[in-house]
Amino acid sequence: MPRLFTALELPASVAAALALARGGLSGARWIEPADYHVTLRFLGDVDLAAARDAAETLAEIRRPPVAVRFEGLDAFGGGKPRAVFARVWAAPELIELQAEHERRLRRIGLEPERRKFTPHVTLARLRGVKSLAVADYLASRGALAVEGFVAGRFVLFSSRDSVGGGPYVVEEAYPLGGSAN
Repeated sequence: MPRLFTALELPASVAAALALARGGLSGARWIEPADYHVTLRFLGDVDLAAARDAAETLAEIRRPPVAVRFEGLDAFGGGKPRAVFARVWAAPELIELQAEHERRLRRIGLEPERRKFTPHVTLARLRGVKSLAVADYLASRGALAVEGFVAGRFVLFSSRDSVGGGPYVVEEAYPLGGSAN
């Protein structure tokens, strides 16, 4: 069964700029810059029929390109931090694109996403890192100086199961540039 998710890819120059935030947090497992992305919808482990149906319904999406702008560094998990990420501005076009993924994938029978959509790029996964260490790391980084970009496509990625990470494989790519549905 493939483990699938949809996402926006990052240009190499943007990934390289984000990679400058790596280091300085003991216990962090840093994501490879080539694997940085903005997840739109996690599909999970699906059978081949569901994967085919997902690829087909995603191909019907007609949306304009999406501006991606970064707003700073943050962490998920509060008192038990589990990830450091770069916040992405929740532009209306991005929110609408993600919502269309959600609607279409539910329509083909996939379970609804339980987590609220928080656009971001995961930079590191954390295990056993104290919240004070994460707070110190975030405070020491100051403002995030990374240029935004315009995403001209979204992709259907597959990932290795059990490890929750890359390398990710582009299974399908879908252009953005059509008018909204």
